[in-house]
Amino acid sequence: MAAVFSCPVEASLSIIGGKYKAIILWHLMSGTLRYSELRHLLPQATPKMLTQQLRELEKDAVIHREVYPVVPPKTEYSLTEYGQSLSPIIRAMCDWGSQHMSEQIQAS
Repeated sequence: MAAVFSCPVEASLSIIGGKYKAIILWHLMSGTLRYSELRHLLPQATPKMLTQQLRELEKDAVIHREVYPVVPPKTEYSLTEYGQSLSPIIRAMCDWGSQHMSEQIQAS
């Protein structure tokens, strides 16, 4: 059963509103990454939290998880076509964040 939302912003946040989801998406916009690379790029995220966020994004069909049957295990993540449709939103967040950071530095 599909979720019912009261506004479009709520619908958007249901997908990208997790603590690290937008950051994960930002990094995956550059291309496919292994789990270990994501761990390195998000050192503040615990392994449990990163795994949870990745699973939610995968469940929502935003990212694709590819597991290779090798030892040691190799897992790669990439954006799906649906996930790529979020790129303009993530880029806009980056642009706004850059502007905000500049203003904060100037105000100091």
